[in-house]
Amino acid sequence: MRWIQGQNPMPYGFDFGLWTRRLVRERVQREFEVTLSLASIGALLARLGWTAPKPLQRADPRDPQAMERWPRETDPALARRAQNEQAEIYFWDASGFRADAVQGKTWGLNGPTPVVSVPGPRPAISAASAVNGQGACWLDPSVGALNGARFVGLLKQLMDRRRRPLHRVIDGLPAHRKAVVRDSVASTKGRLTLHFLPGYAPELNPDEWVWSDTQRTGHARRPLHKGEKLEPRVTAQLTAIGNHPKRVRSFFKHPVLPILLTYE
Repeated sequence: MRWIQGQNPMPYGFDFGLWTRRLVRERVQREFEVTLSLASIGALLARLGWTAPKPLQRADPRDPQAMERWPRETDPALARRAQNEQAEIYFWDASGFRADAVQGKTWGLNGPTPVVSVPGPRPAISAASAVNGQGACWLDPSVGALNGARFVGLLKQLMDRRRRPLHRVIDGLPAHRKAVVRDSVASTKGRLTLHFLPGYAPELNPDEWVWSDTQRTGHARRPLHKGEKLEPRVTAQLTAIGNHPKRVRSFFKHPVLPILLTYE
């Protein structure tokens, strides 16, 4: 059954992306010339410790080679360059928050799916953050709609009163690639350098854990009270993260990120 782990059925001649009992049975028939019932296939999978959770969906444009190069080549090269330049490295990302976002589960009677009532107006804000391996965290809790000009403003905020050169690692959002952004970076004469992560690979960005942490422990877990505003709540949650360097450092303990955790 090892051929199920980490692979979809398509390489084995099936025109479907999920392993069902029926497809597993057909694969067993081809491989071992044994015919089993669907119930037997289910029982066999259960005995082997297999379950059938809903899979995560990932975009096809991911570049596996670029993702493999990142921890093996790109990450160490960036750390060496920053060390030679006595520069800092920050990972940057933005996220949206909604007051009615349902992130968790709720108890109810077995059978009908619980229904969560939400108000007509749905307060929402966008926030930005940047983190480094030493536990520093920069925050802007209300960035609004992000375009090239707005991103330039955020770059200037992050650079404000900063003496050391800065390497900023970002994703490939269209706003990040605008001409106005390139011109602004060029005007810093080497004090600011942008580095783009491989496309569709959020797991390579430790700043993603800022949003994961906030959504797991923040407003979704402790809903807004009547009359309470979303922005102050999100600001307080993000500030709490930023005030705990050890917590921020833990975001870099992903297997592909340790080089940037140790870099000083």
